[in-house]
Amino acid sequence: MAVLASFDFSHPVWLWLALAALVLAIEVVTGTGWLLWPSVSAMVTGGIAALNPPFGWPGQIVVFAVLTIASTLASRRFLPPPSTEGPDVNDQSTRLIGTVGTAVDDFVAGHGRVLVGGAEWVAQSAGESPLIRGTRVTVEAVEGGSRLTVRPIS
Repeated sequence: MAVLASFDFSHPVWLWLALAALVLAIEVVTGTGWLLWPSVSAMVTGGIAALNPPFGWPGQIVVFAVLTIASTLASRRFLPPPSTEGPDVNDQSTRLIGTVGTAVDDFVAGHGRVLVGGAEWVAQSAGESPLIRGTRVTVEAVEGGSRLTVRPIS
């Protein structure tokens, strides 16, 4: 145990880099965004410890704490918050808006099926003109999660 303690005190950079890697691994798993800055602060503290070995543990802990607080506050102040506007990246149906597809069958009374993105979708025509099989269409809206509103491409 004494050998391990003497290694820690003689090579503190490895302890700080191990702490940075551990915190970064937890951040990657959780994806919160809050642990990124303590991880970076631990790496910087390890670099300071490597350049100035007689700095001591109390000083290194203070540097780590100050860097963590400063970097977290700076990230909140200068980095934009994640956007909550726009389509949900996990919702595939909203990403279909604006894509081009093809009518699979003739539309009857404004309703039919289209092939968009390699999948067949139930669709309704947004235009007055009847859609026939093979007509190229563009998706204008997604209703109910599975019904597309399409308009023929002129």
